[in-house]
Amino acid sequence: MKYNHEGIVIRPPSEAGSFLLQATLGCSHNQCAFCSTYKYTKFARRPLAKIKEDIDLAARYNPSIKRAFLCDGDAMCLETEELLDITSYLDDRFPKLERVGLYANARDLLAKSPDELRSLSENKLTIAYLGLESGNDEILKEMKKGATSEEMVQAVIKAQASGINVSAIGLLGLGSNSMSHRHAVDTGKVVSRMNPRYFSALTLMIVPGTPLHRKHSNGEFEVMNPLSILQELATLLRNIDVEGPCLFRTNHASNYLPIGGVLPRDKDKMLAIIDEALKDTSTLRPERFRAL
Repeated sequence: MKYNHEGIVIRPPSEAGSFLLQATLGCSHNQCAFCSTYKYTKFARRPLAKIKEDIDLAARYNPSIKRAFLCDGDAMCLETEELLDITSYLDDRFPKLERVGLYANARDLLAKSPDELRSLSENKLTIAYLGLESGNDEILKEMKKGATSEEMVQAVIKAQASGINVSAIGLLGLGSNSMSHRHAVDTGKVVSRMNPRYFSALTLMIVPGTPLHRKHSNGEFEVMNPLSILQELATLLRNIDVEGPCLFRTNHASNYLPIGGVLPRDKDKMLAIIDEALKDTSTLRPERFRAL
């Protein structure tokens, strides 16, 4: 099948089996110091006619699709009516459709009213992936995230109250060694306040061409070693106190140690796995096998 996709198309690990539908090009923020994904893509909204062409083509080959994911970086920035047009068309063309997901940032979630978000959830847009990265505002500002931790907390609470589950994402190593403890503690506390349905921790990888890479090259940012990353992960977990259930994962290819469980039930079990890995590093993913 030949779609009208342009540039790099990315998706969360949990959307591996989903129909990837490009609703926007690039990222409307596109300033995060650690990210290079859309640096050379000019942000644009794809024409609805092109989006429907892709849906029709997919429906012709696989009408049994159950999940769809709207690319690129933050499709939630589209007007609500446009998103409803897309989700309604997906629902019409795929009779077995169960859910639609997308990436979202705090700004776009907060800009929509509760009624708008509820309308989207009623049209099967029921999961949004939000890059928290850190619960520490100093780190968020340094990394040019474009939102404060409080804004992200309120965005998640608002979305989930409207029926849209949120999968929040933290980035281990983002505070370097100097702020590792504060990064882990503050992120754990923010996740606790969010009480997201899902939370995953990725591990920082320095990407050439990014502002963070330049800082690293100039000796202004130190990359943490695997043991320090595991210690940070343990501190993060210890500081998460959610009502739950919250599915926690470190199954991304960037991580040294894949673990998973349901919080708060499995916290002690996951901490024990981390403690064992700190004693026996042979279980860690080799550097050469890490990827974004």
